[in-house]
Amino acid sequence: QVQLVESGGGLVQAGGSLRVSCAASGRTTFSRYAMGWFRQAPGKEREFVASISWSGGSTGYADSVKGRFTISRDNAKSTVYLQMNTLKPKDTAVYYCAAKSAMGGGYYSTAIQYDYWGQGTQVTVSS
Repeated sequence: QVQLVESGGGLVQAGGSLRVSCAASGRTTFSRYAMGWFRQAPGKEREFVASISWSGGSTGYADSVKGRFTISRDNAKSTVYLQMNTLKPKDTAVYYCAAKSAMGGGYYSTAIQYDYWGQGTQVTVSS
């Protein structure tokens, strides 16, 4: 069982930056999990943002954030990060982190593939 808690959300102006974090806890080993970030805007479906393999050696991004967002992880701190630069109003959403038990080297971009989810953190980008 894994518990995930996101933090770092807030209000930022367009063009600004924000870093959200997701701390994992539980009777398990964080490095056994691939991690992902998803987001959901009001009235829209949850969508994939970024994912990282258990080792950090493989990452994937949605086209809408590629070149602006960077996912990273610190296995010693059981934490995954999402650095968001050049933010746009359309990035406004609740951001969720998710964990998938996986020792392979890949990342995962579909929500149904993930086993555990956090409660989310609100990111609002003003124009």
